[in-house]
Amino acid sequence: MKIAVTGASGLVGQALVRQWSGTHHSIVAIGRRPPGPDGVIMPGTPPRFAAWDPGAGTLDPRALEGVDAVVHLAGESLAARRWDAALKARVRASRVLGTQLVARAISALPVRPRVLVCASAIGYYGNRGDEILTEDSAPGVGFLPDTCRAWEAAADAARDAGIRVVHVRIGIVLARTGGALAKMLPPFRMGAGGTLGSGRQWMSWISLADLVQVFDRALHDDTLDGPLNAVAPTPVTNAVFSRALAAAVHRPALCRVPATVLRLILGAERADALLLSSTRVMPARLQAAGHPFQHEDVATALREILR
Repeated sequence: MKIAVTGASGLVGQALVRQWSGTHHSIVAIGRRPPGPDGVIMPGTPPRFAAWDPGAGTLDPRALEGVDAVVHLAGESLAARRWDAALKARVRASRVLGTQLVARAISALPVRPRVLVCASAIGYYGNRGDEILTEDSAPGVGFLPDTCRAWEAAADAARDAGIRVVHVRIGIVLARTGGALAKMLPPFRMGAGGTLGSGRQWMSWISLADLVQVFDRALHDDTLDGPLNAVAPTPVTNAVFSRALAAAVHRPALCRVPATVLRLILGAERADALLLSSTRVMPARLQAAGHPFQHEDVATALREILR
């Protein structure tokens, strides 16, 4: 297949390009600037590069000619700094405008790709306590759920044009070299790790290796469309996760950071949404399809990722 990928230089994008370049697919990397030599370019199979600017609404349609599938991952980071009105506007615009641009561009092609796989997030569900959430659950309330709903709706032009559209709602991605886990590791390795807030909030996680397989399944399985929860089938509480991570780095997990401290350091809205929110998500559609997971136990996953 010929696959166009936005966000190809990110953690997930690099992993997908490695996977697909190694299986004889050809890749078109769409971005603001060409990927660097330490990024997604693979020896012997460098992806073609096409420039775009979602804010300006520019994407050369010739870059998408002959593409069989589009994987759309691009979006501004939520975790970089304190949230304010300007950052939230950029985060929302980067997701909504980028998705609209891709969807409209592929819808206008004389020969359209057969599938658009868009990143989304389990932030769609919001803070739901102990409630078990599936793809059929209603959206939550607040900035993240509202952004996710608009993000997914932005692909409607592709869906209306008869293209199969999958929204991969990604949980907390566990990877050694980036994402949330890389930020957690320093305090845990110093023996200063532990629970956040009450520790009772649910964390829905997935290993990077499993996430790659979920995207691959979404790309190739014509029975999948609409929302798809990309999480392991075993969510855990923050307290359980903290003990597993401490054990994986051979340190105790004796510390606890009160919610008030997190809100003071990070800002209340950001701390509540990213660290204290409880989202207990199940991959119901993947389970119904018989999809296998390499990592279902968080303690085993962390040991293997960090060894």
